[in-house]
Amino acid sequence: MDKTFRFRSLSDFHRFCGLPAPEHPLISLIDYSKVVYPLQGNELKWIQDFYSIGLKRNVSARFNYGQQPYDFDSGVLTFVSPLQFLKAEMNPDAVAAPSGWLLLIHPDFIWNTSLAAKIKSYDFFQYAVNEALFLSEKEEQVIVSILQQIAQEYQSNIDKFSQELIIAQIELLLIYSERFYERQFITRKKANHELVAHFEQILARHFDERNLAGKGMPTVTTIAAQMNISPSYLGKLLRMHTQQNTQQHIQNRLIDHAKERLSTTNMSVSEIAYELGFEHPQSFSKLFRQKTSQSPLAFRQAFH
Repeated sequence: MDKTFRFRSLSDFHRFCGLPAPEHPLISLIDYSKVVYPLQGNELKWIQDFYSIGLKRNVSARFNYGQQPYDFDSGVLTFVSPLQFLKAEMNPDAVAAPSGWLLLIHPDFIWNTSLAAKIKSYDFFQYAVNEALFLSEKEEQVIVSILQQIAQEYQSNIDKFSQELIIAQIELLLIYSERFYERQFITRKKANHELVAHFEQILARHFDERNLAGKGMPTVTTIAAQMNISPSYLGKLLRMHTQQNTQQHIQNRLIDHAKERLSTTNMSVSEIAYELGFEHPQSFSKLFRQKTSQSPLAFRQAFH
C-alpha cells in the first residue's frame, strides 16, 4: 500500500517509532539507535508538522527529500522543516546499527520567542538531504554537547526560565550549524567550483538557444532542478564564491545578451525584449537601466 504517514505531534512520531511518550510535549531529543520503524515492505513516506534536526551515523537507509536521494553511510547533520515530504528506503541486509540523535521541535514551542522569525532565516532548513552537513569529530562533539544540554533542561523541573534557556541552546545549535556549513563550503572548494561552473554552463545554454520567447527566462528553481540541488543551497553556494545570488547571475547573463543584440543587430528593443523572454518591453527596459544606468536605446546609440 502506497501510504504517506502524517505526524501532527511529537507523540505521534514517538508512538510510531516504538518509543516511550515524550517527556515534553513540544520538544524531544531521541536516541536514534532506539528508533524502530514498523515497516510493511522496505519503504516509508511521511510528513511531519514539526522541525527536526538529526545527527545520524550508520543509517542503513536511502533517504529522499523531494526527489533527491542520499545514502547516510557516515555521520551527518540534517534539518527538516514542518510539512516537508520525506521518504526512506530501508536496507534489510544492513549490518551496522544506526546511532545518533534526533531533536524534534514543535513550532508551538518557539511561538512568540526570538527564534520564531529567526529560524526561517537559516537556509539549511530548505536544503535537500543530499546537501547535508558533514561534521568533523570536533564539530560533532560540539553539536552533541548542545543537544544534551537541551535534553537536560527539559528533563529538569520546568520553571519560568526553562523555555528561555532551551531556546538559547537551540539558537546556539543553529549558529554553530551555520558556521560549520560555511566551513563545508570552503573545504569542498573543488566540488563547489564544479557546481558553479555547471551553473554557468546551464545558464549560458539557456540564453544561447535564443528561444526564451517560447519558454521564458530561466528561473532559480528550474536551474537548481537541472543541477539536482535545492534553490537555497545554490543561492548560498553562489554567494559564497561569487558574492552574488542566483537571480543576480541570471540577470547579469541576460544583460550581457541584451548588450550583444543591441550592439550587433538592427532588432528593435521590443523584439530583443521578447526574444529574451520578457512579456512587456517596459520590464526589460527597466531592468536594463537598473543594471547599466542607461536605457537600451542610449546603449545602442553609443555604437553608432
